[in-house]
Amino acid sequence: MAVSFKDYYETLGVPRNSSEADIKKAFRRLARQHHPDTAKDKKSAEEKFKQINEAYEVLGDPEKRRKYDELGANWQQGGEFPPRGWQAGSPEDEAREFHFGGTGFSDFFEQFFGGRSAGFRDAESFPRATGPRRGQDIEGDILITLDEALHGATRAITLQTFNPASGQLETQEINVRIPPGAREGQTIRVPGKGGEGRGGGEAGDLYLHVRLAAHPDFRVRGADLFYELPVAPWEAVLGADANVKTLDGAVKLHIPAGSNNGRQLRLRGRGLPLGRAGNRGDLYVVLGVQLPGEVSAEERQLWEKLRKLSNFHPRV
Repeated sequence: MAVSFKDYYETLGVPRNSSEADIKKAFRRLARQHHPDTAKDKKSAEEKFKQINEAYEVLGDPEKRRKYDELGANWQQGGEFPPRGWQAGSPEDEAREFHFGGTGFSDFFEQFFGGRSAGFRDAESFPRATGPRRGQDIEGDILITLDEALHGATRAITLQTFNPASGQLETQEINVRIPPGAREGQTIRVPGKGGEGRGGGEAGDLYLHVRLAAHPDFRVRGADLFYELPVAPWEAVLGADANVKTLDGAVKLHIPAGSNNGRQLRLRGRGLPLGRAGNRGDLYVVLGVQLPGEVSAEERQLWEKLRKLSNFHPRV
């Protein structure tokens, strides 16, 4: 099945030889700009946010980026993929074409980097098959935000299937319930929403594999979140109070005096849901001591004075 090529470098606004750090920086800048929670035009922001996440899903992963760059060596602007001689899937995949809508991923991503597959080939491929046959199971990916993982949501997606018997595209809309606490890699099963059965057989199921949208501020590990908080040297030495972002809004956090770079401060119950009991994981605030790039003459004198007065020797 041919699909339109996606230029992920253009999506993130970076050259093809960009470093991992530059790609991450570009993603975080664009993700903050177009995050649905803060943008004025929510609908437009949601679409742009999904495109940015898809691009970072590929370019932010060294193995996927390598595969993508191999594809890119053969691409033509506005052309169709796959290129000649490049196979992406088995004959079973080609026997029953289908397209998702509303999952957060493009057909290009699903075909080359996602989990899209169908469970059986058409009846013509099995001329000896008789009796009721269960419909094909269909698999794909669904991109969800951390807010959806926190509160749960219902997502309307479309499944467009090509029927080789009629030569027509058949489209159905499916409401998919995303449970609170949905995790990366979790599979959401929608019974009876796969392919139609044959000869009176039951319909197959739809399986959607959860992919958590990368967030510009939080990293996810299980049900726990990690947030990097920049702090000044004097805040780390003397202690300070700082406002910290959480999924529930900003909270005030006390930075204890004498905090080293990389210290983690835990905010209990500020992570993602844990099961159905209503408990939640934690949010870990990781302190990052930032040094001034330039100092004035007066500041330099103060630093020099501190060096003379201090009894602190980090290498002793």
